Amino acid sequence: MDLGIIGQAAGLFAVTNIDDILILALFFARGAGHPGSTRRIVLGQYLGFTAILAVAVAAAFGATFLPESAVPYLGLLPLALGLKAARQAWKSHRNGDVDQEDTGAEPGGGPGALEVAAVTFANGGDNIGVYVPVFATAGIGGMTAYAVVFLALVAVWCFAGRFFATRPVVARALARWGHVLLPLVLIGIGLLILVEGGAFGL
Repeated sequence: MDLGIIGQAAGLFAVTNIDDILILALFFARGAGHPGSTRRIVLGQYLGFTAILAVAVAAAFGATFLPESAVPYLGLLPLALGLKAARQAWKSHRNGDVDQEDTGAEPGGGPGALEVAAVTFANGGDNIGVYVPVFATAGIGGMTAYAVVFLALVAVWCFAGRFFATRPVVARALARWGHVLLPLVLIGIGLLILVEGGAFGL
């Protein structure tokens, strides 16, 4: 594999996914103490990013499954999840506790894989527009190299998110404010995607 392509792929991944580290840290903080949550978060991140890659590769080959006009509306996914998380946080605050059925969490507790995947895909929807021309000009070999590097770096991103979430100072802050930060971040991402993409004439 060409070192130049590896470097380009790593740089492209980093600049288009830097915000994912914060989201992953929030997910890992939310899943702290719940058996299996790390596995579900990593699985969800891979599912979401693989979907992004699949759409980008298909578009690069000319089979655009997702019309460009539809991309801004992906913001509805994190917006809806953020509003749901805000409602759950409010109920938790009012009741002093939240049973597992109300949280929508997996049986083991913490965020579910599909929830993480939905946020990852929606947050990376605008990345598709960046990846498509790069993939289209890279050829099949270059496209494969990009995909391999991207998928390897997803693991690095997951490790980084978990690392930050488990640092004592960060962990204490996330434990105290994570239930507030996660909905705010998701709602903010959703609104940003909608507004920047001009969804609903915004």
